[in-house]
Amino acid sequence: MRVKVSFSKVRNLILVFVAAVGIFVGGYELGVKGYQVQLTKSLQVNFSRQVPPNDNVDFSLFWQVWDTLTAKYFDKSKLVPSQMVYGAIQGMVAAVGDPYTMYLPPTQNKVVNEDLSGSFEGVGIEIGYKNTHLAVIAPLPGSPAEKAGVKAGDYIVHITDTQKKIDIDSASLDLSTAVDDIRGSAGTVVTLTLVRDGNPTPIIVNLTRAKLDVPSVVLSWVGSDSTIADLKVSKFDSVTYDEWNKAVSQITDKCQTQKFACKGIIIDLRNNPGGYMETAVDIASDFVPVGTTVVIQQNGDGTKQEYKSQKLPRLLNYKIVVLINGGSASASEILSGALRDDRSVKLVGDKSFGKGTIQEPIDISGGSGLHVTTAKWLTPDGTWVHGVGLTPDISIANKDNATSDAQLDAAVKLFQ
Repeated sequence: MRVKVSFSKVRNLILVFVAAVGIFVGGYELGVKGYQVQLTKSLQVNFSRQVPPNDNVDFSLFWQVWDTLTAKYFDKSKLVPSQMVYGAIQGMVAAVGDPYTMYLPPTQNKVVNEDLSGSFEGVGIEIGYKNTHLAVIAPLPGSPAEKAGVKAGDYIVHITDTQKKIDIDSASLDLSTAVDDIRGSAGTVVTLTLVRDGNPTPIIVNLTRAKLDVPSVVLSWVGSDSTIADLKVSKFDSVTYDEWNKAVSQITDKCQTQKFACKGIIIDLRNNPGGYMETAVDIASDFVPVGTTVVIQQNGDGTKQEYKSQKLPRLLNYKIVVLINGGSASASEILSGALRDDRSVKLVGDKSFGKGTIQEPIDISGGSGLHVTTAKWLTPDGTWVHGVGLTPDISIANKDNATSDAQLDAAVKLFQ
């Protein structure tokens, strides 16, 4: 016999989803970032289903397993109904087979929502899947991960954290669990075992988590006469566009008001794992005429929606070069692809990561979250980069421990 005090609530948690989502665009700045969410249309969902979706689903099997565990498992303290429900839902979502579609229990969902501010605690990497294996998409500038030598493309094969009692191979982890295992409070330590292409020996790094507040946009001037604006865009979060506007104002003030001889602009998207698709569209709008298609959303039913520039371009007449590498993903690829297709802008560096799907975050009752892949995105000429990436026009790799930035130097030469 079931314990009445908990199972009525359990049934409701499992069978009743209530979601209300407005237009939301997000990229999550986590100590480990595993989530990349782009612009989607407004959605209202209100499910009050109390029975299985059709007669072919035997939901009694769930309760049979539940009751057997409850009756026979030796350590009753481990049978926490809410955690069992969350685990069941995570398993259901994971059965879809899409690593970017995931269920977040209340604690994880709260962390994700708080991280939208751009300030967070952790090791400073984004993780995703490369060739079906957990991998580093990009380390954040100045983060513990970058300082320890973690690189975009590194495979994460093992995670150890003695304080959290974690000692596990990544092959058994879904994305949200891996994020939860690696991130943590500032001052605590997590050990990652990495496998790097071309390196036969596993790399073990001990990372001390820290509070991170990395600027989205950093402007500098490069070239022999410092006449080329170098705009480093490291992420697309809630403050990126404000920082972008300040940088653009500095460029236009120097180049127009002061009649400074500006040769052009380098947009450095290396190790930028993406984030808000809306921000990528807004930034692209500074370089193309109003009404120009920036990105195309293709839905599951085959219908398409074009997102066009809607703002007067402040940088339309500047020569542009874009830097990318294997850590440039998602919204970074949207911006790169748009400038390549719409303005024939040269891409310099390494092939980008290749993430071409759109996720929608949905708040579920009880404080949980559900991230669902709702569509894929295409560049203006219809290219889907997922699993493929963008191939640079000028392919050049930066060597480890090099004293100069070969990719940046190659970009600068294009302005001569």
